[in-house]
Amino acid sequence: MILNGYKVIKGEIECITGLHIGGSAETIEIGEMDYPIIKNPLDGYPYIPGSSIKGKMRSLLELKYDMIEDNPGSNKFGDVHTYNGKNCKKEKCFICRIFGTSADEAKFGPSRLIVRDAYLTEDSKKELERMKMEKGLPYSEDKWENVINRITAKATPRQIERVPAGIKFSFELVFRIFNTDTDSQNLLDKVKEGIELIEMDALGGSGSRGYGKVKFKVEGEKAWKL
Repeated sequence: MILNGYKVIKGEIECITGLHIGGSAETIEIGEMDYPIIKNPLDGYPYIPGSSIKGKMRSLLELKYDMIEDNPGSNKFGDVHTYNGKNCKKEKCFICRIFGTSADEAKFGPSRLIVRDAYLTEDSKKELERMKMEKGLPYSEDKWENVINRITAKATPRQIERVPAGIKFSFELVFRIFNTDTDSQNLLDKVKEGIELIEMDALGGSGSRGYGKVKFKVEGEKAWKL
């Protein structure tokens, strides 16, 4: 297997609604956010991990192409990317080739798709700085929600941190091309289909409650031969 080149897709991801991709709080103190978002520890700006984009893309493609074990009698019920209770072993499987496999099933070669972490555009950095100066918001918005007990009707409030609607991130997808890939364009088309599925679905958490609607704007696609 010889690496012949790369195709690179760059552009922007715009948050149409508030985006929540969870980070971790080492300690929760009074007044602190219940569900913080992930941020760059060096500057405090939010970002979108490449793993979140790649994982969502893969799961939606697996759902569309019936690659999830849905037999309740199978001990692999609910497992992703299985066929009749067994892990996929098909050499031509586009999921395995695009997204990679476990080390013991590496006969398909390495993952074709690299998804970089997506960082704020310069304009969005300025917008968040303005919000911080004028409103005291820490590069994000906090949304209050209530969990309601269906019997007692008692409400338990929770505070969720989100990236505000309108904020944009720069993204980059890198697609490896090997000499054994006679259908590399078809594989790349599946990646683009995955982008469209994310736009129709949601990115991050709480998508069913309106969070995470995003728009991908592709600004360029380049190819490099080695």
